[in-house]
Amino acid sequence: MRTLVRPAVLKTPRGRLVYWSLFTVAIILFTVAFIIPLYWMVTGGLKSSAEVARNPPTYIPEEFHPSNYSDTWDRLELAQYFGNTVVLIGGAWLLGLAIQLPAAYALSKLRPRFGNIVLGLMLVTLMVPATALLIPTYLTVTDVPFLGLNLINNPAAVWLPAAANAFNIYVLKNFFDQIPDELLDAARIDGAGAFTTMWRIILPLSRPIIAVVSILSITALWRDFLWPMVVLPDPAKQPITVYLQRIADTTSLNMLIAGMVLASIPLVVVFLIFQRHILAGLTAGSLKG
Repeated sequence: MRTLVRPAVLKTPRGRLVYWSLFTVAIILFTVAFIIPLYWMVTGGLKSSAEVARNPPTYIPEEFHPSNYSDTWDRLELAQYFGNTVVLIGGAWLLGLAIQLPAAYALSKLRPRFGNIVLGLMLVTLMVPATALLIPTYLTVTDVPFLGLNLINNPAAVWLPAAANAFNIYVLKNFFDQIPDELLDAARIDGAGAFTTMWRIILPLSRPIIAVVSILSITALWRDFLWPMVVLPDPAKQPITVYLQRIADTTSLNMLIAGMVLASIPLVVVFLIFQRHILAGLTAGSLKG
């Protein structure tokens, strides 16, 4: 195994000192790079409007105003827009799993006749910039093929494009490929069909990767701004990211920053709760034995 420090050198006191010193410095630098923006955002919500706009800025608030957060929640009516966001993300997440899991299972284990062609076409879509697909996708949701439906100001305009995620299907398929076919053969011998095999064998073994795909989807949807703004022009149906931008010109800076902090809390909580599942899913299937 090749490493930055030879094992023989690492066993010496000097080698351990150099190694742990560099490791500690690297960890501190990366931590500071992530913490400083969060610190500025959180403390900005605690300052008065005049102090936030001061130049040069104050590193520590001269006067703490924790009531800014409660005032922001009440005055900006954030509860309504948090609710809109949860509806959009929850529906897109559930519909995405309902489409992506069977699709990945079919490509991995059922092996349809033109499965490789379908997979190749899906991977080609990953090479196309998202902005290039904006207009075609918009035209699709304004006049859904074969149904003739206009989904503008409808949550389905966010759900359907988010559910058709080629990257998630590819990640799930790669994980399903690591599951031994002998398990599926045993289930078929016992009389289980394709759906039963997926539900009772594949999905229980795939919890780590499902958690990873779910977190990636929820994070991307929560941060998305352009697409919800385009397909949800009605202010009462917009998610919190679009709402905060819409009121930016008429809201004091400290309240706007406090709103951004409140909008970020759910993502941080979700990551802290599911971080073990994320790490397990990232390493799942990397070792055989």
